[in-house]
Amino acid sequence: MAKELTPRDRLIFALDMNTRHDGLEMAKRLVDHVGVFKIGLELFSAEGPSMVRALIDLGAAVFLDLKLHDIPTTVERTALNASVMGVRFLTVHAAGGQRMLEAACRGAREGAGTGRESAKILAVTVLTSMEESDLRDIGMEGPTNSAVERLALLADKATCFGVIASPREAAAVRAACRPGFGIVTPGIRPAGSEPQDQARYETPASAIESGADYLVVGRPIRDAADPVKAAAAIVAEIAAAKK
Repeated sequence: MAKELTPRDRLIFALDMNTRHDGLEMAKRLVDHVGVFKIGLELFSAEGPSMVRALIDLGAAVFLDLKLHDIPTTVERTALNASVMGVRFLTVHAAGGQRMLEAACRGAREGAGTGRESAKILAVTVLTSMEESDLRDIGMEGPTNSAVERLALLADKATCFGVIASPREAAAVRAACRPGFGIVTPGIRPAGSEPQDQARYETPASAIESGADYLVVGRPIRDAADPVKAAAAIVAEIAAAKK
């Protein structure tokens, strides 16, 4: 039986920095206050797999946010390597299609070892920076929530662990997909925060109430005067929403 997630487990901190030193210093401050650390393209391109290993050595769970979108064989091998490294989550683009998604899941399973779980594959639906006009520009007609739902159903069929979707589409994904299908929501902004480059965002409580399992938060914690206090406030809001 899967372990029940605590409110802290549900908070993913986006470690959006570009040096190992800065990333590890922030991780050391927050390792007891957030559930997972997300390494995105900026930090991974600067520091590579050694950054993943350094976080794991701290006892942290790692979300490797590479948003893979390539031929199935390449994605499968990359997912295998991510599992061998010990990452908990790995992202791929749902727009890569069912065969690519299935290959990612297969590679993740193949990379698991004794005492080590496979990386959980999360399919990116529609980036939270995109609006309907952006979808039209790339040939995806119809409302954003319909596009997200279609891509989520594709990921579900391919046996992905779950999807990345904005909190505004979380309820539709929850209703459409299998029980236990994971929903990870970026675009989280505590009340009073600036939206910055997020077009589709919500508060932590709204996202949880809409059906999100995990929340990705970056700048509202990173740029706070007291990042630990900011993380604790979000965890408290998650706890209140789950009640």
